[in-house]
Amino acid sequence: MNWRIIRAIVRKDLLEVRQNGMAWKPMVILPLIFVVVLPLIVILGPKLFNFPADALTSDPDLQGFLNNMPPAMKAQLDGLDSHQMAIVMLLGFMFAPMLLIIPVMVASVVGTESFVGEKERRTIEPLLYTPATERELFVGKMLAALLPALGLTWLSFLAYTFILNVVGAPVMGRFWFPSLVWLPMMLWVAPAIAFMGMTAAVLVSARTNTFMEAYQTTGMLVLPVILLVIGQATGVIYLNVTGALVIGLVLWLVDAELLWFALRIFSRARLMARV
Repeated sequence: MNWRIIRAIVRKDLLEVRQNGMAWKPMVILPLIFVVVLPLIVILGPKLFNFPADALTSDPDLQGFLNNMPPAMKAQLDGLDSHQMAIVMLLGFMFAPMLLIIPVMVASVVGTESFVGEKERRTIEPLLYTPATERELFVGKMLAALLPALGLTWLSFLAYTFILNVVGAPVMGRFWFPSLVWLPMMLWVAPAIAFMGMTAAVLVSARTNTFMEAYQTTGMLVLPVILLVIGQATGVIYLNVTGALVIGLVLWLVDAELLWFALRIFSRARLMARV
């Protein structure tokens, strides 16, 4: 493969995404909500809005989550007051899967814009007549979706860590985040989810004719992550290091099958027939 051609495709796609407000605005708004707004409400809410910190932990579902926690996780709450406990439970445990929505969403949005965006801008034919091979085209489009997904995910994680430790320090009395489970979540599970979203979105983009059609189709990719969030919030599952490693392994196996399938059916001739 010619990596010079692939880099040119990646640069072109990233520039086009930056110029498409429909593509990049969701990628900015969602991380702001998960990484900035929700943590600040949990940390500063009781003081700013003058409501008791007990209200954060009095929800029956949250009590069920607390009562069924594994002993190792429950030990992290020993000696904490109600506000500190709410911060650790909500921001340290229950919100963990929420950040996984960021890589799959970003990869899906950028990947969706890849080929279908070329069709809507009437630039698909010049692209298909370039000397790039089919594999170079597909890899370039995939990397253009994968790189911003991982970059924004890890940047969001750093911002989340900063807010929880710096803004939360007066309440917690120390720097406490991240816990051990967050490392495999961010370094193992998040890339696997981004890869899955990217591959599926690029494949869907190559087989649809409008951005909205492709975007609605790839929106289903967020569903497994939402189910994981619900499972964690309701206490059906409790993410730990072993669980994160297993989930990541399953996702990477799915990614391998999905990539094999995508490369097998991707065809310049099929793209030209859909123009």
